[in-house]
Order: sequence, then structure tokens, then C-alpha cells
Amino acid sequence: MALPREYTSEDCAIARSLEVIGERWTLLIVRDAFYGVRRFSDFHAHLGLPKAVLSERLTLLVDNGVLAAVSGPSGRDWYELTPRGQRLWPTVWSLITWGNENFYESSSRRTYRHAECGGMIDRDRVCKACAAIPEPGDLVVHPPKNPRNTREDPISVALRRPHRLLRPLTPDP
Repeated sequence: MALPREYTSEDCAIARSLEVIGERWTLLIVRDAFYGVRRFSDFHAHLGLPKAVLSERLTLLVDNGVLAAVSGPSGRDWYELTPRGQRLWPTVWSLITWGNENFYESSSRRTYRHAECGGMIDRDRVCKACAAIPEPGDLVVHPPKNPRNTREDPISVALRRPHRLLRPLTPDP
């Protein structure tokens, strides 16, 4: 029996948030959207979740204004973060930082740099070079020196190169 998605007995902002982003795979979809994943097929290939689950999660995120379905270059739908979805960046960053500090050696971590000045971003999202707190679109993600992921899907391959967040990773064929 599946657990309910709603926390009807909880009058709490965390419970309301979890109803949207708390299901399995949902935050990984949001993370990939920050990395620049746009197409259903790329989310599917990179995350490896069942298509029905991906479709359900994307619909939930669109219905709640976290993602928008927009027409890609070939007319097929792409998904992109809305301003509401982009406001999840501090939460995603906190999870990245917590995971790095507790589960990864420094050589197997992605790093993030401020696109404007090239400075490293610290755990509090502050650029070490200019002291700014860059927006996600002003960050460049760099691959780890010793990656643990050796998958060959297009997104995993693209993430082996520095890439600016929120920019599409793969062209629409």
C-alpha cells in the first residue's frame, strides 16, 4: 500500500512543501533542472526512474508552479524552472553541502564557481573572491576530479565538463 502524499493533519509549511517536493525522485528532478536538463528523455536516461513515475513527478511540479512546460526548439516540450522553482536553490545547495560534508571526499565533489569572477562558492553560497551570493544562473558547476559516476547517458557525459547552471545541457535534435 502506497503512503499518502498529503499530510492532511499537519498545519505546517514544511508539510506543505513536502507534498510538492518530498516524494522520491522529485528533488533529483529539480537538481537536474538546475543543471540544465530540459527534455523528458534526458531526465529519464539520467535518473533511470520509470517513465510513469517521471511523468507523474513532472506533472506535479508543473501543476505546483515549480517547473513550466515550454516549447523547445523542435516544438517538443521542455521543462524549465520557474521563479518559484529557482527559489528552491538554497534548499538544493544546503543538501549538496550537507551531502558533501558527510558522504564525499573532496576529490569526488562537484565544485561551483561564480561565473563573473571565477571565485569558488563556499558552503554558505558566498563567492570567496568577491563576497557576492550569486544566483544559480551565475554559477558554473565543475565536475569532480575523481568522479564516482561513470554512466554514459548524455547528461552524465555533459556534466563531465564545466557548465553554467540553468542553461540547457543538450540541444533539441
